[in-house]
Amino acid sequence: TEAPAATEAPAASAGELNVYNWSTYIAEDTVPNFEKQFNVKVNYDVFESNEELLAKIQPGNPGYDVIVPSDYMVEIMIAEGLLEPLNKDNIPNFKNVDERFIDPPYDPGNQYCVPYQWGTTGIGYNRAKVGGDIDSWESMFKPKSGMRIGFLEDMRGTLGAALIYLEYDVNTTDPEQIAEAKNLILAVKDQIVAFAPDNGQDLLNQGEVDIQHEYVGDILQIQENNADFQYAIPKEGSIIWTDNLCIPKGAPHKAAAEQFINYILEPQVGADISNYTFYGTPNKAALEQGLIDAEARDNPAIYPAGDVMEKLQFLKDVGDATTLYDDAWTEIKTAVGK
Repeated sequence: TEAPAATEAPAASAGELNVYNWSTYIAEDTVPNFEKQFNVKVNYDVFESNEELLAKIQPGNPGYDVIVPSDYMVEIMIAEGLLEPLNKDNIPNFKNVDERFIDPPYDPGNQYCVPYQWGTTGIGYNRAKVGGDIDSWESMFKPKSGMRIGFLEDMRGTLGAALIYLEYDVNTTDPEQIAEAKNLILAVKDQIVAFAPDNGQDLLNQGEVDIQHEYVGDILQIQENNADFQYAIPKEGSIIWTDNLCIPKGAPHKAAAEQFINYILEPQVGADISNYTFYGTPNKAALEQGLIDAEARDNPAIYPAGDVMEKLQFLKDVGDATTLYDDAWTEIKTAVGK
């Protein structure tokens, strides 16, 4: 459920919880049901990228209790001391987490976070406009004349897509490879309509772009009303990610935050979220109890086959090389002017 971005720091008082999540990334009744069940008022704000989240928390937590960073951002936040360790005694539903998401490399022992949703980034497109199916990043990096394309407002994700097309590691620290990825994007700048802040599906839905770099769930959400909208994990591979529930340092309502995290890990609650968002659930109990809709459970875009999974890469913190990505991204955004 989308909520307007906060203009002021959220208020801190008993019986409240301040959540900062991605937009369009929770079922409509998840928060209202929590409020009723636990008699807690939830103040719910949204962000559009990991970098926006970091910029909000880095100078000092303005009052949030639960945040939802992706894997590589968890790694950065732990290193910078921005997260509170979790007390698992207060999160008994952690037992419902699938083994694949336990003890991740970015948070050994799940000391600071529990998985929320997972998925891929790929290509959303209008089959009627592009004249068939798409299976390669070539559609974006060597687009046909007249094709209008959109990329995510996501430095690592967009440069990462270019790196994958070039057959490089998405976490490369090689300046020449990053420059090559930058130049690949600059070469199609005249066909780039926008860098979408986590709303590329709207551009596709409104007919403003024909091909859009986007998160799987966002494309599947608009596909419900128009079967021409398709999502592809390119044959060259793509980025896989896990978003996580964490408590930022200085959270004013830590007990309520752990209560909320435990609630999200209830099988039915987790299933309701995934059935609404069209992202993968890390909740094995939800899957084992048959709570995930069959159309989602059997959709290879949401739960890819093993051979596809082998071609997916996780983003990691690249340390000092982040400056190389920052500089390349600034050059791209300046040149495209959008």
